Amino acid sequence: METGSRSIGTLPGGFDLTTTLESGQSYLWRRDDGRAYEGATDGSPWYYTVLPGTATETNDPEVLRVRQTDGRLEWKSSTPNAYDRLEHLLRLDDDLEAIADSTPADPLVDRAYDAHRGMRLVRDPPFGCLISFICSAQMRVARIHAMQTALSETYGETVDFDGETYHAFPTPSALAAATEVELRDLSLGYRAPYVQRTAELVAEGEAHPNDAVGLGYEEARESLTRFVGVGEKVADCVLLFSLGYLEAVPLDTWIRSAIEDHYPECERGRYAETSRAIRSRFGDAYAGYTQTYVFYHLRTGGE
Repeated sequence: METGSRSIGTLPGGFDLTTTLESGQSYLWRRDDGRAYEGATDGSPWYYTVLPGTATETNDPEVLRVRQTDGRLEWKSSTPNAYDRLEHLLRLDDDLEAIADSTPADPLVDRAYDAHRGMRLVRDPPFGCLISFICSAQMRVARIHAMQTALSETYGETVDFDGETYHAFPTPSALAAATEVELRDLSLGYRAPYVQRTAELVAEGEAHPNDAVGLGYEEARESLTRFVGVGEKVADCVLLFSLGYLEAVPLDTWIRSAIEDHYPECERGRYAETSRAIRSRFGDAYAGYTQTYVFYHLRTGGE
């Protein structure tokens, strides 16, 4: 077991663990107290995720636990190099000050950045991110999170760590073997066949979300729409919250509301054209960061 801590005072722009992990970007982290996405932020809760075991010699899933307290990040991990893993997953190497400064001046954007300083984007494992956002259609964030928890507890590999048993997110082959009825029993509803078929595509080697890496942004988005249940918005979520395309702007309900109320000139009638317009308004290179701040600001009643 590895334990450690590090000051977050040196991170440009700071860091807010709870806001980062409960802002609707990731559904693959859990809270020890079971209160993720309930709006409860008292104390310094521990969060954990269970990563695929490809980074370990045994291929066992990797447990990574973290909390933020008194200006420090503390962690416990079942494998070495935990901070390197955290730096990657939570984008601790991003310069938030430079990102905010590079964003075009805009009253709504300025208020969002000021209200939620320290929120960083995540880099979730691609398959888990893909399935999470296939499940996101017409769902509240708490329900999406509950679905991913149920999938993990039903189909995920288990690993014992520090006296507890943890469940990894299911492998593609485990979800591919599930039946539509079984997945519907976990409250996936009409999303069940999408999840099963997408898992099957990955398990059989026909397609993988990583295939998009290295492609131009819009080509990468098109690549991800090969998966069942993945349209342009879900593809943008995977690009932004897993594959490192920081220019991606998922046009969800909140961002479409922002366009209607604040940027009506960006509405072009079609997803691709509207996406290009709002990306330009938000500052192309880091438009996805701005999207996430505006999304969270509006969803939490900031306006």
